[in-house]
Order: sequence, then C-alpha cells, then structure tokens
Amino acid sequence: MSNPADKRAGSPVLITMGDPAGIGPEVAAKAWRALDGHAGSHPLRLVGEPDVFRVHGPLADGAFWARGAAGHSTTAEAVIGAIDVSVRAALAGEAAAVVTAPINKALLMEAGFVFAGHTEYLASLTGARRAVMMLVGGGLRVVPLTIHVPIAEVPNAISREAIIETSEIIVAALARDFCVERPRLAVAGLNPHSGESGRLGREEVEIIAPAVESLQMRGHLVEGPLSADTMFHAEARARFDAALCMYHDQALIPLKTIAFWEGVNVTLGLPIVRTSPDHGTAPDIAGKRKADARSMIEAVRMAAAMADARGL
Repeated sequence: MSNPADKRAGSPVLITMGDPAGIGPEVAAKAWRALDGHAGSHPLRLVGEPDVFRVHGPLADGAFWARGAAGHSTTAEAVIGAIDVSVRAALAGEAAAVVTAPINKALLMEAGFVFAGHTEYLASLTGARRAVMMLVGGGLRVVPLTIHVPIAEVPNAISREAIIETSEIIVAALARDFCVERPRLAVAGLNPHSGESGRLGREEVEIIAPAVESLQMRGHLVEGPLSADTMFHAEARARFDAALCMYHDQALIPLKTIAFWEGVNVTLGLPIVRTSPDHGTAPDIAGKRKADARSMIEAVRMAAAMADARGL
C-alpha cells in the first residue's frame, strides 16, 4: 500500500503577496527568481494578484497559484484572500507549506480584521489550540511566550500552564520539523539576574521554576529559569536547541542582532507548515526595488525543509 504522503511529494510551497503597498510582493518575486521557481523538490507558487507581483520583474505564468483564487474588491480582501486560499490548499494536502509576506495589520483592522496578526489568524483558520511564534536565524531559535503585549502587562500574562504548553509545542516541533533527536530547551527568567532568588521579583520562584520542574518530570531536557543577559553568547547557545523567553524583545533582540537579514518567523503548533520573513512591510522603500529578499529566501527554504521533514 502506498504512503498517503507520497501523493503530495513535490507539492508546491505557496507564497502569499502580503500588503501590495509594502515590500511583500517584491521580496516574494525576488525569492521566486533567486530560487528559480523551486525549493528542493517543491515548485514555488505565488498567491495573489499576478500584476502586483509582475511590477517587480518578469515572472512565468507557471509562477502563480490560481486554484481557488477569486477577485477581490478591496486591498484588504485581496490580502486576506491570498492567505485564505493558501491555508485551505495546505489543509487539503494540495500544498506542502505556506510562506506569508508581511501584512499591514492596521490597514486590515480598519477593514474589520479582528486578529492581532498572522499568527493569531492562522490559528483560527486551522483550528489550532495554541500557535507559537518561533524566530530562527544564525544558528539560534527563540520563542517569546508573550508576543504583542505591553511590558507592564507581561508579568500577569505568564503562567505555569502557558510555559508548559508552549514548551511542549516547541519540543515536539524541534523533533518533527527540525529533526532534533533529543531537543534541549532553555527557559529564560523574567527579571534581571533571573530574580535573584526572589529578591528582584517572585515570578521565577513561583511560576517559571515550577513549570521547568514539571517539564523535567515529564522527561524533557529543559533548563531554567536562566538569566537572559547570559543566555545568548556563543558558548551558552551551544547548550540548547531553542530558548523560550518571557516577552517579545527578550527573544527578538538577540535573534535580530545575530541574523538581522536572514531571520525567519516559523509558526509552531499548526497542522500546516508556515513560515514568513522576519520583517515588516517597509512602506518607506516599497516600489523602489531596494528590498532585501534574504529573509524571504530563507523562509521559503525553511518551509520546504520542514515540509520534507513531515513527509509532505
């Protein structure tokens, strides 16, 4: 009997157009040309209005994914429609992975979009209980436990349950999508010096350490809470496969320092493979053909590699 995954071998990686007024279509088109329309065994297909992509250089007719696409009356509808079409194709087994170009969240919210960003929307579309944002680059993988939360609200947004659930999603993804046999996870503290045994804050003692202990009891290789200011030098990075941080900048500052132009955003916890470049829409350089496509190229390559690891 044939493996069902064999039917999807060589299925396409879909790249959405993102915000047409930003650099998404440009970096998508540049990535398609740089990779000559393929990432490994997977053909690349651009999802969105063909003319939006062609503004940024010649593309073959075969570069586009037309199945399920429809016209849209507004920019917001076109942006959301490209995501919807791509996710439906991935869920149906017609696509190996989805790579999303940056969106303008403020523009979409003005049109009635109720999600904080791509990650939350993808979780809703796919029915995922918890979607986790991982940033990858320069040999480093980091996950912020809280994402777009004001710093003042972070302490109340962390919990033992969130740390445990997020950590288990990370560990499972490292094994399944990144082929790490025995994943090692480092967990950062929240406060300076990881709280100084409670003298600089109680979160480490009351929340983070008990969560780490629970994960260790379940057999996971987890260390923490660790002082965030000593976690990311080269020798420290060699001791873990991914780091769980407590808030956005704690995770993204080291990643963007090490791999500013090549960082990739990966969404864990979804039933589909999804990556994106680690940058925004950059409207200040949109249309000037100045956009650096390295992050998009790496996002496409990573999506294809993850799809291969899943047998898609």
